[in-house]
Amino acid sequence: MSNNTPFSFGAATGVGSLPGGDAREAAKTVTGTFEDFPFLPELPARGPGADMIGRTAGLLVELYARVEPSGWRLGDRPGRDTKRARSWLGEDLDALEEFTQEYEGPLKVQAVGPWTLAANLELRNGEAALADPGACRDLAASLAEGLRLHLAEVRRRIPGAQLVLQFDEPSLTAVLRGQVKSASGYRTHRAVDRQIVEATLRDAMGVHSDGPVVVHSCAPDVPFALLRRAGAAAVSFDFSLLTERDDDTIGEAVEAGTRLFTGVVPGTEGPLSDPAGSVMGVRTLWRRLGLSPGLLAEAVTVTPACGLAGASPGYARTALAHCVRAARSLADNPE
Repeated sequence: MSNNTPFSFGAATGVGSLPGGDAREAAKTVTGTFEDFPFLPELPARGPGADMIGRTAGLLVELYARVEPSGWRLGDRPGRDTKRARSWLGEDLDALEEFTQEYEGPLKVQAVGPWTLAANLELRNGEAALADPGACRDLAASLAEGLRLHLAEVRRRIPGAQLVLQFDEPSLTAVLRGQVKSASGYRTHRAVDRQIVEATLRDAMGVHSDGPVVVHSCAPDVPFALLRRAGAAAVSFDFSLLTERDDDTIGEAVEAGTRLFTGVVPGTEGPLSDPAGSVMGVRTLWRRLGLSPGLLAEAVTVTPACGLAGASPGYARTALAHCVRAARSLADNPE
């Protein structure tokens, strides 16, 4: 999607995962809280296949994965783990469809991106797919095909939605730096060439040519410039991990039209500040970068710092509602 395409993101949304195992309850919470930017909830507490890697493995076309004691491993045919992952995704789509009747506006769906998938899916020999460039290419192609079908299914169920595709890439920095551990744990896989990483991401984002792609990572040192070059319309990150080292790349990203999904609300239990306090850091960053306060509402979507799967249901609901109030505070008082 080109930067000059008018697309209206909502002012606040969630990252993806929520606690508990009730799809209807999750869909009701999300659509009730984010009236103008809901997302498809993920409920990893249900077990293998509802987790981030298993859920995306269930989307793959002509590649299948099963759970081994060490994690998810590619196999020859769909087993019960693949079936379970697909069944839960179907249940989540049913619930979201029920609560988005007549909905028109942005709607976010999440999947693990090609590099985090390659770092976390094992080949038959137990090594990460990351170790084999051919396997990485096959995985990225299979993921692209699976996502094409998934997005078409969401469009069919919720025709008024303008889809936003989020790639979860928490392992991306480790892939770029050669920090992904081998199966033995004694060594690490060599760093993947930045141009290959960028080209693979660009191809992956090409699956969603008629809407924006967000890349999410709550790891430190998110490669903003690389993601922007690859075509990300927005970058989603844990705001507390930013350092002043990131200032220049963030300033360039904002000026180039990249939206920031600022994770300012803690993902784990704890007292929350007032909504204005939650976005104070964003205002401070803006001043430091010399950006116009009027740009804030156009450039920022407020989110939790990371997924909320580890929180209590009560805290998760509070944190999501807090994102909406913090976004309102930012819009009302950008200075």
